[in-house]
Amino acid sequence: MAPITVSAPMKQNAERPRDVRLDFFRGVCLMIIYVAHIWQNPWSSFIPARFGFSDATEIFVFCSGMASAVAFGSVFARRGVWVGAARVAHRCWQVYWSHVATFLIVAALMVAADSWLATGGSYAAGLGLDRALGQHAGEMLLGLMTLTYVPNFFDILPMYMVVLAMLPLVVVVAQQDRRIAAMLLIAVWAVAATGALDLPAQPWLSREGLRKTWFFNPFSWQLIFFTGFAFMRGWLPAPTIDRRLMLACVGFVLLSVPLAWWPAIESSETLMAWSSQIAPLATKTHFGVLRFMHFLALAYIAYAAAGEQGKRLSGPVADVCRQLGQQSLAVFMSGLVLSFVASIVLNMSGRGFLAVAAVNLGGIGVLIVIARIVAWFKSSPWLGERKPAVEAPVPAVGLPPVVTSPTLAAEQPMARTAAAA
Repeated sequence: MAPITVSAPMKQNAERPRDVRLDFFRGVCLMIIYVAHIWQNPWSSFIPARFGFSDATEIFVFCSGMASAVAFGSVFARRGVWVGAARVAHRCWQVYWSHVATFLIVAALMVAADSWLATGGSYAAGLGLDRALGQHAGEMLLGLMTLTYVPNFFDILPMYMVVLAMLPLVVVVAQQDRRIAAMLLIAVWAVAATGALDLPAQPWLSREGLRKTWFFNPFSWQLIFFTGFAFMRGWLPAPTIDRRLMLACVGFVLLSVPLAWWPAIESSETLMAWSSQIAPLATKTHFGVLRFMHFLALAYIAYAAAGEQGKRLSGPVADVCRQLGQQSLAVFMSGLVLSFVASIVLNMSGRGFLAVAAVNLGGIGVLIVIARIVAWFKSSPWLGERKPAVEAPVPAVGLPPVVTSPTLAAEQPMARTAAAA
């Protein structure tokens, strides 16, 4: 029998290349979220949410689903359910403390602004924190830690956390039958639309006969998260570029403008009536079906515009967007805090053209710097220059693996042979 030779090299610890489209659109989304969270920001009149049913939240959640497929999907496939669930739990733990820290920083900022500017507590009250920091401080702290107190502007991370916690179950069901997993997710979304799965946002209101729930119901928003997850994992095929489908998507997006743009709605009694009739289908709390359809239409247009593998997303502006998207959690937290700082600055300076431009562009500039600093820290520069990965030859069947230790490399041949009589 001819000898068997080991030869084909394989690099260990090879990293999967990042999808430039994912990082680019996450970066765009994070800039929109920053602009949208500045109080009475004239620039927020031009964000996509003003011209359609969906907004930057859909982009954030959909891209988070895609990113989760990259980060966790392979762990489930390679290491099994329990290790994959542990990896998801670790991420939930990070997001949980990010949420708590962001709230405490913003709350302290509002209290400091009221104290330094002698506003009489108007900033804390404007954020709905007056009672939470007053007679209900104890309940607020307990509710913050148990996620039963979720104040305004702090809804996205808790929602994302709950959806992430659903991921191991969905993966287990999908391993048996993806169709059953899809039906389960659609059923949960349908039940959540009835309000049966609403979560409390202010525990003390129930004693007063009032009810405030999470603004983003996670059992509704999981639908778009797992849509992104399914596309990235290959559970759903990538769409082909079809002229008729493109025309349908463009037409739907354009037709939604007069039903979502408030200057047009307020100018017409007919549009006002139509807008009221379709409002339950465009609800944000329960992720109405019109929001889903509008986002999918926009996503298809963006998918086609980006080109194959995002080849059209090049240039310095695209690079900046990708840098922001690569550090999404840190940039999101920073953007939320900066938006409140920007709001205070505009209240003090007025909302003239130059002040508004400086606050919006300056804040985005700070987010870019933060993204680069976070990337620098993640690169662990204190470890020094890393040596290139050792190439390990693939062992042939029935042969011991080649030792790749540098100290032993000289003591053995680079290829082994085995012969049989």
